[in-house]
Amino acid sequence: MRPRLSVVSLFSGAGGLDVGLERAGWDTVVATDIDPVAIASLEASQKAEIPIRGRLDRTHLQGAEILQADIRDLTPADLRPRASRKDWRPSLLAGGPPCQPWSSAGLQQGFRDPRGVLISEMVRIADGLKPRYVLMENVRGLLTAAGRGRAHGDAIRVIQDEWENLGYVVRWGLMNAADYGAAQRRIRLVLLATQALHLPEIPEPTHGRHASIKRKPWVTLAELLASHPEPDPEDIVVPSGSRAKDLYALEPGTGLKTGGTVEHQRPGGHWGYRQDSFVADLNQPSRTIRAASTPDWLKLGPRSMRRLTWKECAGLQGFPQEWCFEGPRDVRFRLIGNAVQADMAQVLGESVARSLSKRPVRPLSTSPEWPEYFHRRIRGAQADHRANAESRKRHISR
Repeated sequence: MRPRLSVVSLFSGAGGLDVGLERAGWDTVVATDIDPVAIASLEASQKAEIPIRGRLDRTHLQGAEILQADIRDLTPADLRPRASRKDWRPSLLAGGPPCQPWSSAGLQQGFRDPRGVLISEMVRIADGLKPRYVLMENVRGLLTAAGRGRAHGDAIRVIQDEWENLGYVVRWGLMNAADYGAAQRRIRLVLLATQALHLPEIPEPTHGRHASIKRKPWVTLAELLASHPEPDPEDIVVPSGSRAKDLYALEPGTGLKTGGTVEHQRPGGHWGYRQDSFVADLNQPSRTIRAASTPDWLKLGPRSMRRLTWKECAGLQGFPQEWCFEGPRDVRFRLIGNAVQADMAQVLGESVARSLSKRPVRPLSTSPEWPEYFHRRIRGAQADHRANAESRKRHISR
């Protein structure tokens, strides 16, 4: 009989990582988060007994202990199942620590943000629980972030050093959820680690912008919408006021522009789309779902336009339609936007499960080298900083 694939889930949020891992055959035994509304959502979803896709014998979060707590107050003993032995260890410790310290949507304060050091709390928990595998997900901005010094790329070096100091070897990768069957373009940084077992690979994409022998075409936003029922009237938001005319004039895949920020290599201004005024292209996967109640607009006809609903955003994040989200609408958008995309979590869970079944003769003694594209991105961030740091400081100080 195959040993139970047990997961301790940290920073669980609304449960996107747990949904994907459970679809891959893992069982969440403990899930924890500091947010009371996230915990209420997990408890409601557990109580709803939602079937796990592809598994006839279990429902999501079945038997899991759900804890509301600040990770800084937790001990490894708090995260062991109540009936387990004192030396119990999970097969997997998984989590997506808060992304705001590294996200382009935040202030990017990194380790200076109190949330930026919570990754070290995950390391501390691992030191006590000694999981066979570790899975960590975060925004791609962490890849090029400065560490406790000033050099771009130092942050992930600091994090890798912390894991290696515990005896783990680490593999990093960037994954786009659209490349794994999600109807959303969402690029995230992933860490996989183990102490003495086969180190999992970053899964190969199953989908691509263009179909090929090895890859299916990306799933489009239109396909996702077709799989959902008509939205509830109370969830529909339509444009109004003076902005409505501007929005109706836009072509799908475009948006209203922000004011131009003058930069060294852009003397005419660095223009971007306003996050609350973009019209989605139905023939592509959606843009990244954000933790805001202003998702992209859907142009459904010459005079028919509305925003994506929170339920549709949850679908783009891979949640089952029955999943329960507590709180008012803006809180639901926040929970959904902060979640780990479940389709991507599933393929990661499958990769770790395959590695767990292997017994290499000689496990890796050192972490693999970073992919070359990591170094290219870091060099690009360094060059951008040299060119534009001063102009950006002046812009922020105005």
